Order: sequence, then structure tokens, then C-alpha cells
Amino acid sequence: MKRGRLFILSGPSGVGKGTVRARLFERVSGLVYSISCTTRKPRKGEVDGVQYRFLDEGTFESYVKENLFLEWARVHGHFYGTLLADVESELCRGNNIVLEIDVQGALQVKEKMPDSVMVFLMPPSLEELEKRLVSRGTEENETMKTRLQNASAEVALSGCYDYAVVNDEVDRAADELAGIFQKEISKSKGSADE
Repeated sequence: MKRGRLFILSGPSGVGKGTVRARLFERVSGLVYSISCTTRKPRKGEVDGVQYRFLDEGTFESYVKENLFLEWARVHGHFYGTLLADVESELCRGNNIVLEIDVQGALQVKEKMPDSVMVFLMPPSLEELEKRLVSRGTEENETMKTRLQNASAEVALSGCYDYAVVNDEVDRAADELAGIFQKEISKSKGSADE
């Protein structure tokens, strides 16, 4: 069986990764979303095992010591990580998997799996990003300041990605993302047939 393709979707907090990813999954069939682990508390409406696997710090740190993560990082004061076994099992089944992870994690994955496809979701501007974070209403002032400071550093690293998509309008961004995914999936099918 042909191995699946690994896609990485990154972007600053508040850029709309989850919303655009959901629309992408409506447009491209056969994608599997990899659920990350985190030590942060669930936001209102988040369910353990659906948006994230919510772990305490001790459990997360034991996973790090056991080398269970494909990637992990401390972001905005919390740990986030992707379990290697989850990714490998889906790829071996021939599934195309999507990781929605931060820049630190994305660079770790690219180093370990160079054939992965990295896509950075850009805000139209940092001012618009701040408006989105404020309207989300999930962050305290100090957390919001940290997220905005991190956003400019993350945007500066977008040049390390294979693609950058501006999320100025959700459906337009999802259409562009779908085109990228379909092109990359077709490329991998073509190379498998040669």
C-alpha cells in the first residue's frame, strides 16, 4: 500500500486555522486530522480526544522522556505535542494526515520527515489578527499580549514553509488550501506510479 502524505498547517493564534481546516476537510476527501496533546485547560466547547488530548504536565513530560512525540514544544506557557505512533499508523494505512501545529513543532517535523508539506496560514495583517483574538474572547490580557508578540516572530518564519496562504476570507483561503493539497496528493500518486 502506498504511504500517505503528511501535511503541516501552522499560523499564529487567532488566524483561523481550525475554521479553515474544517472547510478544507469539506473540499478534500480522505484527509485525517491528527489530534495533538496539550497541557492547557480546555476552552469552552472543547472535548478531550476531539480538539486535543488534554494531559497534565507530569504525563506530558513522561511522554517526552519516552520519546513518544514526533514533535513537541512549549507555546504560550503550555506544552503541545504530536504522538509519533498516531502519525505513523495513519501514514502506513495510506491516509493523508493533517497536523495543525505551531512553528516550533512544524520545523521539528520537517527535519524528521522532509517530504512533509508545510503550509503557513497568514493573517491579512497583525492588526486584523489582534481584532480576531479580542473578538474570540478566550484570552486574558497578558496571554493576548504574549500571543501577539509570538505572532510577529511566527510570521517572520513563514518563509521556511512550502506555501503561505492569507486568511483574508475563510472560503477563499480554504479553496486555495484545497488546491495545494490536491496538487501535492496528485504529485505523490504520480511518483508512486513511476
